[in-house]
Amino acid sequence: MDLFWIVQIILLLAVFILLYLLSWFWPPDCPWSPWWTTNKKAARILCKMAKITNKDVVYDLGSGTGTVLMIAAQEFGATGVGVEIDPLRVYTSYFLIKFAGLEEKIKIYKQSFFKKDITEATVIFFYLIPKTIKLLQEKFLRELKPGTRIISYRYPIDYLPLITEDKKEKIYVYKIPNKKDL
Repeated sequence: MDLFWIVQIILLLAVFILLYLLSWFWPPDCPWSPWWTTNKKAARILCKMAKITNKDVVYDLGSGTGTVLMIAAQEFGATGVGVEIDPLRVYTSYFLIKFAGLEEKIKIYKQSFFKKDITEATVIFFYLIPKTIKLLQEKFLRELKPGTRIISYRYPIDYLPLITEDKKEKIYVYKIPNKKDL
């Protein structure tokens, strides 16, 4: 391999590393989601707040590395569905889920969550920017059954009734209302 290709590979890696680091600081109203992660402590808290059980099907929209799904499956017995569009995050989550022995309980789909059917969900979780949360309003009200719990990490939802919140951790739990209550 000659010097030209070595320099090209180093530059490409440097660009990826800089984009990754920059994604941690994207402003909350940008049109795409940065690579923010939900830590295990917050995942446990939100699972408890939403009263997740082994009867629940938890959908994580923008599932990243699958932390919330793994905690919900391992510690609360739920089954999980992750929807992630970024191939790097999808493959990372595949690896982590397989390593944890949870491939029977958790499925990951590489696609846009705007296109994924979410009607089977009993719980929806996401850590998304406010602009994206607003864009999900119509989908939620059209596809989700009344009583489906929705958990938003960091950003509140203004179009659903709040059930409970943890102000310190910025976790908000909502429920899809009956059609007559809209």
